[in-house]
Amino acid sequence: MSEITHAAVGIIQRDDGWVLLGQRPVGKPWSGYWEFPGGKVEEDEAPAHALVRELQEELGITATHFYPWIVRSYNYPAKYHADGSLDSAAKTVKLHFFVVVEWHGEPKSLEQQQLSWQNPAQLEVGPMLPANAPILAALNLPQFYAITNLQELGEEVFFKCLQQALNKGLKLIQVREKHLSAQDLYAFAIKLSRMAALYGAKVVINSDASLAKQLGAAGVHFTAAQLMNLTAKPENLLCGAACHNNAELEKAVALGLDYVTLSPISPTRSHPEAETLGWVKFSELLSDYPIPVYALGGMQMDDLDTARQHGAHGLAMQRAVWSANQTL
Repeated sequence: MSEITHAAVGIIQRDDGWVLLGQRPVGKPWSGYWEFPGGKVEEDEAPAHALVRELQEELGITATHFYPWIVRSYNYPAKYHADGSLDSAAKTVKLHFFVVVEWHGEPKSLEQQQLSWQNPAQLEVGPMLPANAPILAALNLPQFYAITNLQELGEEVFFKCLQQALNKGLKLIQVREKHLSAQDLYAFAIKLSRMAALYGAKVVINSDASLAKQLGAAGVHFTAAQLMNLTAKPENLLCGAACHNNAELEKAVALGLDYVTLSPISPTRSHPEAETLGWVKFSELLSDYPIPVYALGGMQMDDLDTARQHGAHGLAMQRAVWSANQTL
């Protein structure tokens, strides 16, 4: 079994969401492939320290504000040149991804690499280094994930709140209304989906992949019970699941789901007596976790920074997100 090489990788992200990519220069293994900046974690070096060092060496910038994100392992096969000579030996790389949102200096090429700012939703360069390619889909998930709350708000107020949230940039909504009949749920989801489509927002349906496909929704969000009984990820759907413990988190990874929620972080109005995780346990559960995680349970809009510091991709909310004074 090959030794694992640890690497720190920086998702250097501008305010508009575009990210910086570099093209591996001639003379390096996998030359011509594009990748996120970063490099090897030295022995006894923390990944965060390696990130800062590598970005200084590669780009001449100093990362000043960044978040731990996801950790993925990739088994690189041996790669050969056209003449049959070895380009790079087979190896296993463990990639520690960080999202860098603030830095000093202007990125510049210090290692003969080409640099390019790219929209992760629509790259204009390629090919991507194999270990980096799956990251693009994860980057396209928004930081705020709204869960409908029709039962508490009532239809008139809810759709007014939805309109306000869409105007402010909401891009991902889960339809979760257990109290509705099948007919009423369909009508509600249709109305919501039509509004969301006008703003380019994605809609996922709680529990029901068939309904999601029938509606033309972007995806489905499985309950924890459904997750543990699931044998395969449905095709052509954005798939997430509710998780509360390590076993459920591991099952989501085994199925290749696109994201999960992890809860409850704090006490909630609907489950005030439920045992909460808190941020320390949340962070422990996300150690080396390879897919994006939304923190759920008692979240407020201003919890985003704290959540990201503890490894979350973003926040999932059923109440605070519909407040008239929220900022997305």
